[in-house]
Order: sequence, then structure tokens, then C-alpha cells
Amino acid sequence: MKVLHTIQGMTTSLGGPSTCTHDLINAMYKECTGINLLTVDAPDTNEEVLGKGEPWLKLVPYDLKTPIQWSGNLKKYLEKNEYDIYHTNGLWAFVNHETCRIARINNKPYIISPHGMLYPTALKRNFWKKQPMLKLWFNHDITSATCIHATCTEETIHIRNFGYKGPIAVIPNPVVIPEYARLAEHKSRGRKKIGFLGRLHPIKKIEQVLYAMALLNDTERSELCFQIIGKDDERYESWLQEETRRLNLERCVEFLGFIRGKEKYRLLQELWALMVPSVQENFGMIVPEALICGTPVYASLGTPWNILSESGCGWWRDNSPETIVEVLREILGKTEDEILKMGRIGRAIITRNYSDNIVADKMWQLYMWITGNTSKPEFVCED
Repeated sequence: MKVLHTIQGMTTSLGGPSTCTHDLINAMYKECTGINLLTVDAPDTNEEVLGKGEPWLKLVPYDLKTPIQWSGNLKKYLEKNEYDIYHTNGLWAFVNHETCRIARINNKPYIISPHGMLYPTALKRNFWKKQPMLKLWFNHDITSATCIHATCTEETIHIRNFGYKGPIAVIPNPVVIPEYARLAEHKSRGRKKIGFLGRLHPIKKIEQVLYAMALLNDTERSELCFQIIGKDDERYESWLQEETRRLNLERCVEFLGFIRGKEKYRLLQELWALMVPSVQENFGMIVPEALICGTPVYASLGTPWNILSESGCGWWRDNSPETIVEVLREILGKTEDEILKMGRIGRAIITRNYSDNIVADKMWQLYMWITGNTSKPEFVCED
């Protein structure tokens, strides 16, 4: 079976979709060498392209043009090479539409992984640009898809609300556990560190943690250090810094910038808790990354992480400052041994349910079903 994945780009700066696509293809290639991933090279030779040099990566020269990232090189590859299944990652880019179009021309099945791009909040962003693209191409591309891949049950609701009536496969993003991402044996000494790690964007609602910290008394604040790790929207970051000063939180809030690799996991291991107060999130790779380090996670009800509260490895609650301050006080009241125990539970859950080999096996089951070689998997929902 020959399968082609496509995505607009695979540079490290593109974040979650590129990372999880790389991890999925890498794991799937170990089981079957008939899988490829098509994308463009980086525009800057200094940028790292995930998977560069791997036999499964089909990298064409960078030539993205116009607001929809039109590419003659991607178009040429798709027209000259035929596959049994086409699987595009993301929406709103030329490569996503062209993949669907070529699959239909070749009378082949195709799958779309929206990576959260059909959530209401995502659809509202740059709506002026997305609306004409929906009318011209993407309404037809989405509604005609053989199957849509959702990473969590909540995402299926938004896909249905969009109007898609076909099968939806609920398969989480794969979690690769690097050798250096060891289970924490101890937590930070002195002030208890909590942290946010990810893209600094208004949808992340990082200020809710700041407002919660302002509700603590002086003694409680002196026991906490909130580390904000990440970059993206410079205006939002500047505003967060202004709010930090306005709330007199400079002594207990640190802005550490963009960090990845071993240093990222080292920081995660030291945290007493990761804070994810977002309005809305898809699967969200940072949650499992924290859990594999033995760090409990607070995540808002806008995320699909109810398992945190159910299993005792974190908190799944609303993102009001009044609720978050309750979580902070629970963290302050816990001993290091209690936090480490929560962390062990979290790592076991990720290893058992979300490791890359398990997710890769599910995706292969989906492909086998789509091509008529096996019965419908239990994770496929039909309307």
C-alpha cells in the first residue's frame, strides 16, 4: 500500500502539526515503507526541517506564493506520482486543497487531519481570508473526504457542526518519549515552580494564571514562581509583561522565551505543575510532554483532558482566576512525594494510551479499513 501525507511545511517553527506529523510518519515507516510525506523545503537554510534526510520525506524546493501558499513544485509532484491513499494535514493552504483534488481525479480515497482548524475559534481567525477559500475549494474538499481524522472526541463535535457527514477516526497525536525525558525524581527546591509552555497567543489565556496569582496572599505568592516559556505574538507577550508589572508580580513571574529539546524537558521535570488555561485546545502536545516527565497538569475545560481529574494526575477545571487560584493553593498544600505520585500516574497513562507505536498501529488499521482490507475499527464513528 502506497500512502502519501502532505503538509504545508515541516520547519520546527511551525509547531505542533509539524511535530506530530513527523512523529506519526516516523513510527509508521518502521512498520511499512510505503508511506511518504510531501512538503516544501525551508525558505531559510538556517531553519531546521523535521525529518530532513529520512527516506520517507519528499522535499521539494521552496516556492510558496500568494496568501494561499501556491506551489508549482508541490503541484508537479502530486500530478506525477500516484498513491493508494492521500492524507493531508491542516487546512487553508494550497497543498491541502491540491491533495484532495488530485485524489478525486485519481479516484483514490483521501483523509484530512484538520489539527484543530475546524474549531469555532480557529474558523473565526482570519475569517475574511477563509470564507472565500471555503466557497471556492474547502467546503467541497471537506464534505467529500473519505474520512476525517480527529485527535479527540471534542474535535468530532466541531467537525460534525461544520457539516461533515462521513466517517471520523478518533486517533490521538502520537507521543514520542525521548530517552532524556525521564520521570522526575524530585521537584524544584525553594519556590515551587509552575509553568506555561507553548505559543504565546491570546487564545492561550495565560493572563488568567496571572490574575489567579494576584488573588494569593503575600506569603502564598512568595512560595510560587510562574515560568512562561514560549514565543509568538510579540504584542501579546508585551501586554502580559505589562500586566505582570501592574499586578506587582515581577518577583514571582519569569519570561524564559522559546526553549526546546533537552532543556525543555529539564524545565518540565522541575515544575510542580504545568498550567494550560486556554480557551480551547485540540489534543495539545504539551500536556502529554509534561506528563511523561512526571509533572501534573492543570488544563481548562476548553481542552480534551478530563482524564487529568479522573485519574488523579492533574486538574481539569474552568479557567476563571477564582478556580485557578484554588488549584494553586492545592499545589502549595501538596508535598513533593504527593506531586511525584501524581506524575507517575500521568506517565503511565501516556505510555499506555498515546505512545507513537500505538497511534501508528491505529492509523494503519484506518488505512486498511478504507481500502477494504479489514472491518471497521472501533475508533471510527459514522454518522
